[in-house]
Amino acid sequence: MSGLPAIAIEPLTIRNLSSTPLELKLLERFGAPAATDSAVGISYITKNITSLWRAPTSSSSSASSSAPPTPAQLANHADSYTNEDVSIPVEAFATIRTNVPPANLSSREMLRLTFESNGERYRVDTPCSTYSSTTLTPLTPHPQFNYTAVYHPEHSHLTLFSSANLQAWMRELKDETPLSALSIPGTHNSPACYRALPSVRCQAVAPKAQLENGVRFFDIRVQPESPHDASHDGLILVHSVFPIALTGSKYFRDLVNHIYDFLDKNPSETVVMSLKREGTGNSTDAQLSRILKNHYAVDTNRWYTAPQIPTLGEARRKIVLLRRFGLDESLKQEWDGAGWGLNAETWADNTPHNTCPSGDICVQDFYEVLEPESIDKKIAFSEAQLARSAACVCALPSMGAGGPSGKQPLYLNFLSASNFWKVGCWPERIAAKLNPAIVDYLCRKHNAPDSGNPIGDGCTGVVVSDWVGNNGDWDLVRCVVGMNAKLELREKSL
Repeated sequence: MSGLPAIAIEPLTIRNLSSTPLELKLLERFGAPAATDSAVGISYITKNITSLWRAPTSSSSSASSSAPPTPAQLANHADSYTNEDVSIPVEAFATIRTNVPPANLSSREMLRLTFESNGERYRVDTPCSTYSSTTLTPLTPHPQFNYTAVYHPEHSHLTLFSSANLQAWMRELKDETPLSALSIPGTHNSPACYRALPSVRCQAVAPKAQLENGVRFFDIRVQPESPHDASHDGLILVHSVFPIALTGSKYFRDLVNHIYDFLDKNPSETVVMSLKREGTGNSTDAQLSRILKNHYAVDTNRWYTAPQIPTLGEARRKIVLLRRFGLDESLKQEWDGAGWGLNAETWADNTPHNTCPSGDICVQDFYEVLEPESIDKKIAFSEAQLARSAACVCALPSMGAGGPSGKQPLYLNFLSASNFWKVGCWPERIAAKLNPAIVDYLCRKHNAPDSGNPIGDGCTGVVVSDWVGNNGDWDLVRCVVGMNAKLELREKSL
């Protein structure tokens, strides 16, 4: 077992971030079989534990040499077995530090936990057999609830979320909910998923897969193709001055059609789209704004272009325009002279914390990570922005005069950063360190009473990341969506 991270043997901590109380009822321990067992050997245990720290992916030849067993196989081949009935209640949104020893990784042990809620039982095995997250197995037919668990073995910490249908998670929230009160997964340079320069490619999967797995904020950069021809709608997708694909231009029109198709199939959802002009050539922001107004955002049933944060009811089945470009003079008179689209034109460049003059947008977009050692600085800025958002308490209209007051901005939190000249600072490399760090923060510290930060609804704002869905890993998206549970519970209680 040499080479594995050192694990502090601390008692198990359970954090319940679901909206339902749970009670831990049964502990079962399975000792690992001998390494000679062909079904479950030490090679699997080593591989599995290592994967929990997101070690670099091994080659396909080495990965195929030892197929990982399921937890059930591990239980069936165990050398030893013990069980213990317990009664450890964990209220909704509570954290309990138990006296339960976690699975002993050095002896290749597995700990199975069985929880009960409303008379139904659900179980989870630790450590998990794939990524950090796993779905709890219901032990009764037609269960009322679904739960997702994230286990961090280095802290002996288990977090439980209410499982969301990622394809249509917004339908659980009321129409009156301001968009700024939601926890929204987003992607940076969202369509940059093609074969490209390694410093240009930012995503592992295409926008269609991102939408189907819960992403609801797209960061888009475009270059007008024929800016002086008013009849031409061509907008080329770019990242800075580079095309997003080495195989030829990719177009904004195709991306918009994919979004339309998704929203038609999932009318409870919305997509916030940040648009910015980049690329080469001599086009202007005014030209881009006219192209968008005349050729794209022409249907008010498809686009939300008011210069204020919408409610979810106003935004459903629409693209919400968040503009990072200036307007043509004619568009400055839209909406009774208030302008056109959510105004994010003037946020500070490379900022750890900035609020736009309108007060609608509060952003963390520090992206100049010039050395791998600076990634920790980026993580700290990202966590600080999460803490700001978490402290907010949404003023729901149904609360009346006694509710919280004040404007809640849309918090944008970019986890992205890069340095073209440093391999260790390309988007994929930074995401491999930053995304798991934010998953850990969300599970153990976000909106936690002992975090030292003010406690609110626990909203994350918009968490904008690179390389989500890589090799099927949607943990960050699941954690962000799971943070809507407290707001959902508040809404249902009103």
